[in-house]
Amino acid sequence: MKIALIQQKATQNIQHNIEKGIASVRTAAEKKAKIICFAELAFTPFYPQKKSEGQNLVLAETIPGCTTNLFSSIAKELGVVIILNLYENLNGKTFDSSPVIDADGKILGITRMVHITNYKYFYEKGYYEPGDSEAKVYDTAFGKVGVAICYDRHYPEYMRALALNGAEIVFIPQAGSVGEWPEGLYEAELRVAAFQNGYYTALCNRVGEEEFLVFSGESFVCNPNGEVIERTKEKIEEILVCDVNFLLNEKSHAKKLFFKDRRPELYKEWFNNK
Repeated sequence: MKIALIQQKATQNIQHNIEKGIASVRTAAEKKAKIICFAELAFTPFYPQKKSEGQNLVLAETIPGCTTNLFSSIAKELGVVIILNLYENLNGKTFDSSPVIDADGKILGITRMVHITNYKYFYEKGYYEPGDSEAKVYDTAFGKVGVAICYDRHYPEYMRALALNGAEIVFIPQAGSVGEWPEGLYEAELRVAAFQNGYYTALCNRVGEEEFLVFSGESFVCNPNGEVIERTKEKIEEILVCDVNFLLNEKSHAKKLFFKDRRPELYKEWFNNK
């Protein structure tokens, strides 16, 4: 099966960004991709690069809403799964949210970023409420899908929870900028997560220069052996299409060894209130 990561620039023209995204979904589907993922806040400027001035509810949108309606329609037409990332307004609270749309156009659920950071040009605590506590896995038409939104990928507890809940692949919508972390760390983290948990990881990053940040692109896919099997070649707009085979998950070291030797009866005491 093929998956696709759509690495596109976001301009100030949100409608244009959405139309470009829809065109990219069509292109990915023509290349036989069955699960298609976008980067973090793919259709808007990256709002948290500036401190919030209290306009959050104006910037955010509802789910379901206009954007998800458009992508639900295209998902049903093409018979593909689509993972978005939007700035969500839920009853007056705002979240960094990834709705997962199944191949029949229905929204299976919404993953909301759990861990919220705050540092220069990533003033996210001013924009996002912490998401709900579930590590959701979605039983889509083409496999069991988990989502770890950007900062959540740093938390091995969350990545393990997705595995325990049955994820065959974890998609990471990200907004990672040039020079933000040491060279190669994105790949190192997600290679280890794939290896330790016996699933595929697929990071889809923003790309392009915005007001204060230059987003680095460099989207990639890791197999359950912790190997990078495909990556974007340039820091430019690109649709990365990659073959995955979930039968490999059961042959991974994690599934053959690590999971069988877990000691969950000890872990609660180790981590309780720490």
